[in-house]
Amino acid sequence: MLTQIINGQTLTPQGWLKDGSVLISDGKILEVTNSDLAVIGAKVVDAKGMYIVPGFVAMNVHGGGGHDFKECTEEAFHSAIAAHMKHGATTLFPTLSSSPKELICKAVSICEKLMAEKDGPVLGLHVEGPYLNTKMAGNLYDVKDPDEEEYRSILESTNCIKRWDASPELPGAHDFARYLRSKDILAAITHTEAEFGDIKEAYAAGFTHAAQFYNAMPGFHKRREYKYEGTVESVFLMDDMTVEVIADGKHLPSTILRLVYKLKGVERTCLVTDALSYAASDVKPAEGSRIIIEDGVCKLADHSSLAGSIATMDVLVRTMVQKANIPLADAVRMASETPARLMGVSDRTGTLQRGKDADIIILDRNLAVRAVWSMGHLVPAANTLF
Repeated sequence: MLTQIINGQTLTPQGWLKDGSVLISDGKILEVTNSDLAVIGAKVVDAKGMYIVPGFVAMNVHGGGGHDFKECTEEAFHSAIAAHMKHGATTLFPTLSSSPKELICKAVSICEKLMAEKDGPVLGLHVEGPYLNTKMAGNLYDVKDPDEEEYRSILESTNCIKRWDASPELPGAHDFARYLRSKDILAAITHTEAEFGDIKEAYAAGFTHAAQFYNAMPGFHKRREYKYEGTVESVFLMDDMTVEVIADGKHLPSTILRLVYKLKGVERTCLVTDALSYAASDVKPAEGSRIIIEDGVCKLADHSSLAGSIATMDVLVRTMVQKANIPLADAVRMASETPARLMGVSDRTGTLQRGKDADIIILDRNLAVRAVWSMGHLVPAANTLF
């Protein structure tokens, strides 16, 4: 069926297009044009002057809708994915937090099945750990040094893993990054206390991305009478190293979000939720759990650290625009175009262009999601526009 979305401000790679239209059919964008003349045979959708933007790419998301991807069941995957799609995530890379090999392989099996589904939103799996610095893992995970036999056996049996995060200072981490790079898998640093020399060597080995920037990593610090750069400053100094920020308004203050935007720019900054199962859900942590929800964010019960967000992708965009005073076009690009490029799927999604997947969102003037199309299909319960 041919659908024509008219009467909106459309974000294109060239900037905003006012009063044009977007034509979609068979899951693809046929045309983005400055003409809003009705096309014969098309179902017309009136955007009522709202914003028409590309669907968001969720590249770091642990769960939602009351389910965690670590449950490793199809029901958990489908429920969490559906919860985030209602909030504009039209492409997802489910995140598996630090897990043993058996669980990684189980997640791989489910992910491969979802990737094979026609018009599905899952384009790969994101693995975080278990190769993490014990000191920086927040006592939440079972961690260890990179195990070459383990990761090679996993990656030689599947192509679905598109990103893997680790602490770069661990023994064997550079070999791990080189191997990931040989497989065109994004290698990201996380849960690290690396300083400039470590980061420079890690980048050369293949760690080109910094996960949940500023969180689970030190900044400028002092040892005895001398001062040292932290991981944060080291990443800033690596011009081509990309970053992601949890822009829920809780993990980082708006001033730091502006600083990252100013120093790294749109092309090297992604917005991520790092959402746990409680996102887009009424489910709360069980009494006595190690995690609590307080002030709109997940924390360790002892208040020693944040533990993840309850945000969805639309929350990130609103935070960047309404609290960090960043232009809407740039905030959207950091939630769509940039993550699509880093995850290797920019040939099919991330921007509104002819021939790309019909992954489209309509946002109202308050930046609330009013309609979502994923591969040209309206996402159930996300549409309040018509």
